Amino acid sequence: MTLRRGLIALAAILLLATPVRADDHIRSIPSKGPARSIGGAANGCLAGGQSLPLTGDGWAVLRPDRNRFWGNPALLTYLRDMTARSKSLGTALVGDMSQPRGGQMPSGHGSHQTGLDADILFRLADKPLSNPERDQPVMDSVLLPSGKLNPHLWGKRQTELLHIFAADSRVERIFVNPAIKVALCQGIKGDRGWLRRIRPWWGHDEHFHVRIQCPIDDMDCQSGPPLPDGDGCGAELQSWIKSGAWAVKPTGGKRAAQIPPAACREILGREILSK
Repeated sequence: MTLRRGLIALAAILLLATPVRADDHIRSIPSKGPARSIGGAANGCLAGGQSLPLTGDGWAVLRPDRNRFWGNPALLTYLRDMTARSKSLGTALVGDMSQPRGGQMPSGHGSHQTGLDADILFRLADKPLSNPERDQPVMDSVLLPSGKLNPHLWGKRQTELLHIFAADSRVERIFVNPAIKVALCQGIKGDRGWLRRIRPWWGHDEHFHVRIQCPIDDMDCQSGPPLPDGDGCGAELQSWIKSGAWAVKPTGGKRAAQIPPAACREILGREILSK
């Protein structure tokens, strides 16, 4: 009897340690019920996700075949608001948001798991996209090999686009390449308060990654660490430049398996091991 109880206990431990993942069918559709962002950006899920229309007043979704244009309604509202403000600059090109139920993507990101993140290209469109342009978008870096901004791909429109998206109080942080942050720190005069939300990170040289704050009623949503005081143009940023880390390409979003929050288990489903 003791041995049997031990085996049962071991089986329970292994079950809890097994990564929770939806099968392909479940991943392709949102869960029913009210919208909720659960867990943190790098380990969580999305309940009741809503899709951003592929084309709207000031935006266009890229690579829709990836099915990563889902989010918390708070994110969709934010994107609609920001693109309405920025449409005079051109059409904002929206890359990956989240899968219909959030969770870890099979490739490309370690975050984007709770429906509160979105990638926006620095490149703006000046005309409607053709299907090939939407499905296979140009993803050119705005940086030269030296780390300077490419004047053919960066100008006042890109700076203003970032300003519009970062100045809104719903934003938690926006990730850009450290070299882009340096250029902003050197070039922005007057109001610099919004620079605090612009954070340096690997890659992010053809798009910026915006993350909004947890909706106030989503009690299971975990916010990121508080931002340091100041505009973020000091020693931390310089360490990225001096070390050369600004030029290092991220190796991908695949991370060690984590046990998702308990509230995600029903939403994401349970992977059944057949071997």
